Amino acid sequence: MFHKEGDKIIFVALALCISLSLVAEMNLENAILKYSIIGTLVVLLILILQFFRNPKRNFSLNEKEVLSPVDGKVVVIEEVFEKEYYNEKRLQISVFMSPINVHVTRYPVGGKVVLSKYHPGKYLVAWHPKSSEENERTTVVVRSEEFGDVLHRQIAGAMARRIVNYAENGQQVEQASDSGFIKFGSRVDVFLPLDVKVNIELNQKVKGGITVLASK
Repeated sequence: MFHKEGDKIIFVALALCISLSLVAEMNLENAILKYSIIGTLVVLLILILQFFRNPKRNFSLNEKEVLSPVDGKVVVIEEVFEKEYYNEKRLQISVFMSPINVHVTRYPVGGKVVLSKYHPGKYLVAWHPKSSEENERTTVVVRSEEFGDVLHRQIAGAMARRIVNYAENGQQVEQASDSGFIKFGSRVDVFLPLDVKVNIELNQKVKGGITVLASK
């Protein structure tokens, strides 16, 4: 199963792969060169297909748990001063996504969207300390009955040049449902109350909508 955000790219990539392979087959006499080109095109197509994959998952929803919004590796667990929305200290958990991860962004909690905002910006590498404040990003805040206002932020990186955000102000959303998509690698930050119980460790690999980041 592939995500809808990849429909156009997959169609174009497939068409180019077929047409260029046919051109190489009909016009190149050097077998090594010909099949090297065809092989490279096939590999590129496979990489694009795996990037936009959207595997079916059985979610276990729980109002007392905060789920990882994305697949990837936990790169930050620390107390920070969040100044865009809270203007106070929060627990920040950040997950870095490589180009080979599933790139669907999911709501870590369910509730009402009280803020959905896009910020244009730079394209620093996603693990850069300033990327959370200076890169292109979206900020989404969902008001949860158990955790209060939970902010998750999609951050573009050096390779990620397109952030898709589905959240709308006033919308009621379900935990683990699609919040957006980031194309070609990046990071997502989650900001939580300081008194939550952290359920993950640094460098741990997590799955979006499956792994519990924190709980009551």
